[in-house]
Parts: sequence; C-alpha cells; structure tokens
Amino acid sequence: MRPFVLATANPHKTEEMAAVLSALGIDVIARPAHVDEVDETENTLEGNALLKARALATVTRHVAVADDTGLFVDALGGRPGVFSARYAGESATYAQNVDRLLAEMATHQDRRAHFRTVIALVSPEGDELVVEGVLYGEITREPRGANGFGYDPVFAPDDASGRTLAELSASEKNDLSHRARALRTLAETLAEEPRRFQ
Repeated sequence: MRPFVLATANPHKTEEMAAVLSALGIDVIARPAHVDEVDETENTLEGNALLKARALATVTRHVAVADDTGLFVDALGGRPGVFSARYAGESATYAQNVDRLLAEMATHQDRRAHFRTVIALVSPEGDELVVEGVLYGEITREPRGANGFGYDPVFAPDDASGRTLAELSASEKNDLSHRARALRTLAETLAEEPRRFQ
C-alpha cells in the first residue's frame, strides 16, 4: 500500500496518528512544511476532514489522511462539537478551551460526553473513504493528568477506571482513544478493499 501523508499540522495529532498507523503497517509521511493550512469552513466533522484530505492529496499527489474531532457534551446540547478547537476563540489555547468548558459545566450534574473523530482518506485519483471512532465518558470537575492535549485532562473515558485521558500513558490512550478507534476502522476497511488505495 502507498504511504499516507498526514493533513494535520498539529504535532500532538501527528505523533498519535503516526504511532497508530505505523503499528498497523502503514507508512506515514508528515505534512510537508510548505503546504498551507486548510481553513475548516464546513459545519460538520465529515466536511472538514474531507476538505483537508482533498487539499493535501491535490498538492502532494499522495494518498492523504485527515481527521476532525469534536467533544460533544450532553448537558451543553452537544457543544462544543465541531468548534471544539476554537471554543474559547479562534486562537484559543488548550487551557482556555478547558477553562470555558469547566465554567459552563459548573452547575451541571449531568457530566456525560463523547469524543467523535472522523477520518477521511482521499487519493490523488479521487477515491474517498470516511470512517469514525467514538469514545464515551464524562467531564471531570477539574483537570487531571499531564499527558495528552486538548480536553484530555477533563475527559474520563468509561473504560479507564476513572482516569482522564491525560492520566493514561501514550500506549493506553492509543489503545482506546476515539482517534485510535477511527484509525483501526480505517485499517479494517482497507484490509477488506486492499486494492482501493494501492
């Protein structure tokens, strides 16, 4: 199978996606430095992932893999959702996004939430594949843990014995995360259609 070029410019996502894809036997090319970032102008995760993958496939002439991830909080009607990365503003830091989320959740007893990752794979020839991964859990009352990024310190997955994603090791997170689940679905789908992106 041809190598995949990653559309993300986020170093944390690059490391996480490369680790999972490489373990699945897929060679990964980091996003070329000269390629401009793609504005996420769509209002769905699927739309943004396809937008980024199509752009990278066109520019690099490699099969491109792009993701978009959102945190969907039940008590907030699904927010921050597709706007998770810029919840506290266009140039918000991870900490600012977490602070806004915790402030809005301060009076809510219902802490249920889920992460959803959509991954799009696009070839230069125009073949496209979209898969998703979902991870259910709860929003904690305060940040815990020093690993991970984004909302990881305040999200405790159902299958992590009360720990947040930021309290898990990289290998533990890569085993159960929403992004890892989407990547495994991607690998399984490609195994069923091995000639599609060769």
